[in-house]
Amino acid sequence: MSSLLRAACTVITPHIRSNITLVNRAVRDLSTGIVRKPLLQPIKFKPPTVRVCHSQTVAVTRGGEKAVGKWLIVCGGMVYLAVVLGGVTRLTESGLSMVTWKLLGEKFPRTQAEWEEEFRLYQQYPEFKMKNQNMTVDEFRRIFWMEYMHRMWGRAIGAVFLLPAAYFWKKGHLNSTTKKFVLLMGTLIGCQGLMGWYMVKSGLENRFDDVNDVPRVSQHRLAMHLGAAFVLYTLFLSQGLKKLLPAEEFAVASMKTLRFKRFAYAAKGLIFLTALSGAFVAGLDAGLVYNSFPKMGDNWVPDEILAFRPLSKNITENPTTVQFNHRILGVSTVTLVTAMWLLSRGTRLPRRAYWAMNSAAFIAWLQVTLGITTLLTHVPVSLAAAHQSGSLLLLSFAVWLCHELRFLKYLPK
Repeated sequence: MSSLLRAACTVITPHIRSNITLVNRAVRDLSTGIVRKPLLQPIKFKPPTVRVCHSQTVAVTRGGEKAVGKWLIVCGGMVYLAVVLGGVTRLTESGLSMVTWKLLGEKFPRTQAEWEEEFRLYQQYPEFKMKNQNMTVDEFRRIFWMEYMHRMWGRAIGAVFLLPAAYFWKKGHLNSTTKKFVLLMGTLIGCQGLMGWYMVKSGLENRFDDVNDVPRVSQHRLAMHLGAAFVLYTLFLSQGLKKLLPAEEFAVASMKTLRFKRFAYAAKGLIFLTALSGAFVAGLDAGLVYNSFPKMGDNWVPDEILAFRPLSKNITENPTTVQFNHRILGVSTVTLVTAMWLLSRGTRLPRRAYWAMNSAAFIAWLQVTLGITTLLTHVPVSLAAAHQSGSLLLLSFAVWLCHELRFLKYLPK
């Protein structure tokens, strides 16, 4: 009981000391018999403020980020396959088999009469008149199939992008930055489809006057189409990595590491430029000009490298110059990537950056080996397609490496 009294006094005493006026009044009231309100008012306790835990909301947001990241990676993977399909379409000379274009897709021929009608349309254009006069309907079907798959795969990319984008937008899984990115990518995908038809039209035009002309799409438009595909893929991959595999913040006190980061960005640009030059090689069939390595024929620099006038025309229209440039860019790329790999051995980097660097170095040498083998074997379809897809794979590891170095900062001692 004494302990309870002491506890009560402990609680009451501060109130009495803080209200001495009330105490004096109470003493007077007791002496005079006046009844007033109780000396001590009951203490009113405010109900505790309940804070709603937002961990569940955060979890949903993180789950949404992961879902968006996976969706972007899937879209990037589909663009990768579209590049592979496009390369095979070009190598099999199937790209000019479909001479019409519709936004939602062309009707696939099912009956013999429909196949003959498609073949009749194809016969009106330069590729048949100048090159494939002896082609049969069955042979036409094979090249038609290839172009049809490439076009429908492109439309599938549009559907896989647009439908989830609308869903994620409605559910609030996209922040303001991601919304802008989605709008940008939707625009680029639409432009890429139009660019594809713009490229095909260049091979359907009556611009092949010389008997030695080969009906084919413009190498300039082909390079634009391929370059746009590479940009789409790179953007999808980089944004997907940001959401699924965020880069670590990494501070270093060495200029060597900062220099390595600059080399990584330079390598990414050089890989893209080398791949773009490959589009001109494919567009001009320049891989069939000199099928020797390391020399081009008997010379290191062929005599006709500057045969066209004006001289600038050689860069994109002279098959010899185009192949020479692609060789130089390819050798430069593998040299830079190898130098970076050697530099990374003694440089402090984020853990995953080492993985990306090792992968990039391996793919760079594999890509060079594929390129040389393709050249020496007169450009077989299988090797040439592998070489083209290898360039995008190498770019993928370069993008990953740059992603891992994104938050690398230099802190001077």
